[in-house]
Amino acid sequence: MKAIILAFPEKPWENYTMPIRDEPVVKLTEMRLRMSKRIDEVLTVVRKDKLRTYSLHVSNPVPVSARNKMEALLKAMPDEPFFLAEGNMPLIQPFLVNYLIGLYLEDEPEAVIPVWKDGTAEVTHAVYEPDALSEAIRAAFSEGHKTLSSITEFLDFEPVSVEELIKRNPKVSLSFFKVKSSLDKAFAEENLEE
Repeated sequence: MKAIILAFPEKPWENYTMPIRDEPVVKLTEMRLRMSKRIDEVLTVVRKDKLRTYSLHVSNPVPVSARNKMEALLKAMPDEPFFLAEGNMPLIQPFLVNYLIGLYLEDEPEAVIPVWKDGTAEVTHAVYEPDALSEAIRAAFSEGHKTLSSITEFLDFEPVSVEELIKRNPKVSLSFFKVKSSLDKAFAEENLEE
């Protein structure tokens, strides 16, 4: 299965090239995804004007001109099911990626999305069927939504309890960690496996 990394900054703190142990966070995210047995190709969606920067760090940058992450994803969507991650998740756990893809392959729902007890969906740590996701993004746009998290309203997805996964393996919690600041960078450096 393909993995898509969104390295498409919308907010000032979104820095996908922040170095962690001398490697850009997006490169570490790609390396972690490549460790998953079920991932055979990783594509990284980047801003067209940042292609040169990202081509130094990731193997398959996909340059896109778009106003936001949803539009970028819509333009770069593959034509087969894929795993979606954000480019600032260097602690993504390959075993969890494999598990979520396995759940998807069993029933082939529109999506398999980890969900926290409070209802927060981890939309950038999920498996999607591209036609269903395209329709969900278009529906979200038509109702004035601009954030990727709004797509859950328009998808018939299979939720997976994050807390239940963490009970089985505490390392699962690291998978959802996003590097946004220097404190996050320090935490990532401490927890990155050798």
